[in-house]
Amino acid sequence: DGCGHTVLGPESGTLASINYPQTSPNSTVCEWEIRVKPGQRVQLKFGDFDIDDSDSCHSSYLRVHNGIGPTRTEIGKYCGFGFQMDGLITSKSNEVTVQFMSGTHTSGRGFLAAYSTTDKSDLITCLDNASHFSEPEFNKYCPAGCVIPFADISGTIPHGYRDSSSLCMAGVHAGVVSNTLGGQINVVISKGIPYYEGSLANNVTSKVGPLSTSLFTFKTSGCYGTLGMESGVIPDSQITASSVLEWSDQTGQVNIWKPENARLKRVGPPWAAFISDEHQWLQIDLNKEKRITGIITTGSTLAEYYYYVSAYRILYSDDAQKWTVYREPGMDKDKIFQGNTELYQEVRNNFIPPIIARFFRIKPLKWHQKIAMKVELLGCQFSIGRAPKITMPPPPPQNKNDKNDDFSDDFIHSVKTSLQTDKTTFTPEIKNTTVTPSVTKDVALAAVLVPVLVMVFTTLILILVCAWHWRNRKKKTEGTYDLPYWDRAGWWKGMKQFLPTKSAEHEETPVRYSSSEISHLRPREVPTMLQTESAEYAQPLVGGIVGTLHQRSTFRPEEGKEASYADLDPYNSPIQEVYHAYAEPLPITGPEYATPIIMDMSSHPSTPLGVPSISTFKAAGNQAPPLAGTYNKLLSRTDSTSSAQALYDTPKGQPGPGATDELVYQVPQSMAHSTGSKDE
Repeated sequence: DGCGHTVLGPESGTLASINYPQTSPNSTVCEWEIRVKPGQRVQLKFGDFDIDDSDSCHSSYLRVHNGIGPTRTEIGKYCGFGFQMDGLITSKSNEVTVQFMSGTHTSGRGFLAAYSTTDKSDLITCLDNASHFSEPEFNKYCPAGCVIPFADISGTIPHGYRDSSSLCMAGVHAGVVSNTLGGQINVVISKGIPYYEGSLANNVTSKVGPLSTSLFTFKTSGCYGTLGMESGVIPDSQITASSVLEWSDQTGQVNIWKPENARLKRVGPPWAAFISDEHQWLQIDLNKEKRITGIITTGSTLAEYYYYVSAYRILYSDDAQKWTVYREPGMDKDKIFQGNTELYQEVRNNFIPPIIARFFRIKPLKWHQKIAMKVELLGCQFSIGRAPKITMPPPPPQNKNDKNDDFSDDFIHSVKTSLQTDKTTFTPEIKNTTVTPSVTKDVALAAVLVPVLVMVFTTLILILVCAWHWRNRKKKTEGTYDLPYWDRAGWWKGMKQFLPTKSAEHEETPVRYSSSEISHLRPREVPTMLQTESAEYAQPLVGGIVGTLHQRSTFRPEEGKEASYADLDPYNSPIQEVYHAYAEPLPITGPEYATPIIMDMSSHPSTPLGVPSISTFKAAGNQAPPLAGTYNKLLSRTDSTSSAQALYDTPKGQPGPGATDELVYQVPQSMAHSTGSKDE
């Protein structure tokens, strides 16, 4: 009467004292006899040990024996509060007896232990969680029987499980290992999330969990894709049922809950049987053999119809004639799958090992009010490949009820499940975060080639972009005819020092324009030469032939569209404002002095009478600028041998109302032209 939670599998299992983890009752005893395959040995690992040792292990203790029965020999006797046993207890044969004795005591939880064959060197217990291991990725072996009522988990797939969750119990919930058989798990640790969802899967309820620093997931074979119920890959004609619920509502409308309505997450009514009994079934034809790893079910999903199936069996077939009921390996009873507990929640059950079949049938056993459900199958493509063909002699004629017939079916089924499977087919939704644990040479080669190819293509793209920019920049430089975008007030002064000195021939020849010459100029050049407004600054001396770009000229070409020679007469055009590109207007409070000009007068004759002398003094008083419309002549300096000498006039102005302090300087004029020239 001292036996607690116990699952004894063929290769592993779990055992605990009665009432664990609460205080065990007084005067109880329990013995476990463990057997594994001949030739193997048993190893025992304690997850928790807390037995009263007040009487030195006399009345309360745990004893382990080699063998079973009267010939067994003792391996050890153990007791103590919080007893830590880091190592494993190993038997000398394939049989072990574990004896628990509980005498009179006031405290002590008892114990929980796991066992496996000795080839499972990484055995853990059902109490181990991810926080007990520091590695970011590790492999462990979970024993059978880790679905225990006193442990809990938080989270689900594909998001992951909270680090405080039991590793093995989470493995059962995820469908990685079987609670009946146990198995290997490959755990990956990653950063935690703020919230963990709860769900029901494989008879394990995952609770909602709060934020944690880390979480863990499992690596699996990857065969967890949906097989086409929800997506419609499986056509309606391949979904059949034993009966269909058909009825009329109060408005007289006929409602038919057909088999094709049994698609998970589809809006609308589910499939429902006309009669709710154990003879009803829902059948799915996959069109060819598939590897089926799980099933997801819901109820009616209609609030006004609270229908769902709470338990069912699974049958499968290759020809839809002869059906096999699903059983777990080593079990002689059909497996009963837990269904839904309400009409909305999705409940998942996994098949370990997977089912290899074309036809899949669900047979409800328990339900609420009526049999109604929606389903989705999980799995992947199955291919025999190059598996050797197994030939068997024809069995002798036997009675249909003979047990050997069942044995032959089981043998053929076991052969199918042992064959290799092909890669996973494309599925519209993956229900589990899975990564293939094995890495092939092709993957390693791709890991090297992909970065190299990315670098090569990136380099080529950069070279093409640079060449394109260089070409555009070169074209832009060659095709620019406007003035540079810098301070244009001092541009002429800055460029004069880079220009060659004017020749004597050009200096002697003033630039003159006639009406015939002006008519041949482009309209954009005319406003520069013929200004309707007087310039407020002296014009620089220019000489030479006037070109399209006005070489050695400070006149700025007008921006905009160039007009053709056939345009209207520029003299009849509206007056346009002319902005000079060689200077900015002088500020009102700026200097009012003429630029000093130093000339060597020793070798020149004196200035004739009537000609004003050179002045660099500030003009006194308020002087008005010249009247608008006055044109200044563009004249060049005369040669040094001429009797007339080039001079600059002093600032001039006429007083008048509203005159400002601005000073206006006339352009340089030669002696001969200053007296005889007239405005044209």
